[in-house]
This record gives sequence, C-alpha cells and structure tokens, in this order.
Amino acid sequence: MCYKSEVVYFDGQSALLYRLDKNSLQSIRDIISLKFKAMQSNGILLHREGQHGNHITLELIKGKLVFFLNSDNDKLSSTTAPVTLTLGSLLDDQHWHSVLIELLDTQVNFTVDQHTHHFQAKGESTYLDLNFEISFGGIPTPGRAREFTHKNFHGCLENLYYNGVDVIELAKKHKPRILMMGNVSFSCPQPQTVPVTFLSSRSYLALPGNSGEDKVSIAFQFRTWNRAGHLLFGKLRRDSGSFVLFLKDGKLKLSLFQLGQSPRNVTAGAGLNDGQWHSVSLSAKWSHVSVVVDDDTAVQPLVAVLIDSGDTYYFGGKRRQLNYIGSGTTLMFIALHLESLVKFKPS
Repeated sequence: MCYKSEVVYFDGQSALLYRLDKNSLQSIRDIISLKFKAMQSNGILLHREGQHGNHITLELIKGKLVFFLNSDNDKLSSTTAPVTLTLGSLLDDQHWHSVLIELLDTQVNFTVDQHTHHFQAKGESTYLDLNFEISFGGIPTPGRAREFTHKNFHGCLENLYYNGVDVIELAKKHKPRILMMGNVSFSCPQPQTVPVTFLSSRSYLALPGNSGEDKVSIAFQFRTWNRAGHLLFGKLRRDSGSFVLFLKDGKLKLSLFQLGQSPRNVTAGAGLNDGQWHSVSLSAKWSHVSVVVDDDTAVQPLVAVLIDSGDTYYFGGKRRQLNYIGSGTTLMFIALHLESLVKFKPS
C-alpha cells in the first residue's frame, strides 16, 4: 500500500478553520492525529474553545509540545489551565514528529513520537459546551479583531485527521466547511539552513577555513541541554597557536594559545544549556579577540601579533586535538547551524 501524504504549510501568520457538522451528535470521543515539522520553537498547532472560556489547545512552547485542556478559564495560560500535559523536547528540529490526541469522555491520551501521557479528568465530560469548529495553525477569529497573545504555528502539518476526516484534503478541495486565513499552501518548503546533529562524543565536523588570512572570523548557532563540552577547535598556521571554544557551567569560553605567551581566556553568556538556539560570533585579529553570544560581548586585548588563520576548523568532539583541555570534558551539543564560517554545499 502506497504512503499517502497530504501536507499544509503555515507561515506563522496563517490558520485553517474546520467547521464541524452541527447536525451530528456531540461526540464524547474525539481522535486527532497529525504529523508536524516546525520552523520555529513556538506556535499553536490546534485550538478549540467554547462559550465560557473552556478550550483545548495544542501548542509548541520552546521546542516542547504542550496540550492544554481548560474547562472554566477564559485565558489561554499554562499557569491557570487545570490540565497541562507536556511531551517531547527540541521538537523544532525541522524533522517530522507524530502526534495522537484521544479524548474519550474524561480520559485523555496524549502521544508524541510513540511516547504517551495518560490523564483521567475529574468530573463531567471535558467536551461540554465546546463550539462546532476547530482551528489549526493559530487562533483565528473571523469577522472581528482579536489580540493574539500566543504565536501562530510556522511550519508544516501532514496527514491531519479529525475523527477520521482528512482535513487537509477538504482544504485542498475548498470545501465550505474549511476557512483558510492568511498564506496557507499545500507543499512543505525545504529549510534554508539544515542543522548538524552530533550524536556521540566521537562525532565531529571538519570544515575548511580561509587559510592564510590575518584574522579568524567564525559565526554559528548552537543549542544543548548540557552544561559542559567542546564546540570548536582550530589551529593557526605555521604552528603559531590554536584556539578552542567550549561550554563550562553553561557559559561559553574561548581559550587562545599562542607561542611564547600565556593563554588568553574569554567568557561570554550564561545559562546557554537551555535547549534554545544561541548565536555565536568569534573574531580574533591583530590586537584583540572578541566573542559575542546573543547580545553579550566579551573582548580580550592581545599582544600585537599576527593571527594567521588555519585551513581547517573542527566542530564537535575531535578528541585527539582536544585532550589537553581535560579528559573529563566531552562533546555536549545537540545541533548546530553554520552561518558564515565557509561556503559549502551538502553532498
């Protein structure tokens, strides 16, 4: 049997509204299944609400998927919702992830990538007084203005089914029960940048540098949950020195080694092991070295000496180049975006 793929793309400012059949009996059993690929770490995947503030919401928050089920509050808030189920981590990795939500009267089964959270709600059915419509990609309000306090979803949904109904197929056929708002398209664009993932302490990536220049200039993004480990190592030409960039206690540290001089150390940032993307820019030239992490800049003056950049940079855990840092330090980061180190094409 051939795999069927129906895809819809939301640009972060669009949404899709599915109107249920009002003539059908109010269901006490709802099953929602989908796959998603996120381009950003925050965004609402689906939302359904009632007349008195009760709602169900599936939202991506800092790369984690959170399912809210609220029966009596008119504010979409993780702090006040009576039921908050969280699964997954780093789900904004631009890969496909599967979701299954089963609401069986008061029983809630929430599954992400085959990991399931079971919950038994107290009292009456969790679906009392919900409206006959459900939105995907955001919280649209046709016909009137509304302030959006939570981000719309930026990414793709695949094979979106609500109680067995192929919602994306209905949207593609422009059925009257579907209302599309904003830029909704039916193909999933490829990301312009692809993260590199290091799965072990022996994994590394060797990339060519601009050999022979009188400076070192590198920029990239990284994210991790680990407090310590190596990010980058490089040698200067003619064995004139080397540098290593690493995390220690959640802070980014640069050590620059030059022949005949004491090591130069620069520290920038804090709490960088929070699983979120952080931008790094490293610059070393004639009289100073600087490291910028997000908006935090650290500068260290140097004795005026020629910085002769090397021809290869090692990202990750190339241990034989890094043993002198300490045997207890291992590779730690999960993913990396290369921005302006070199120009290269994936093979």
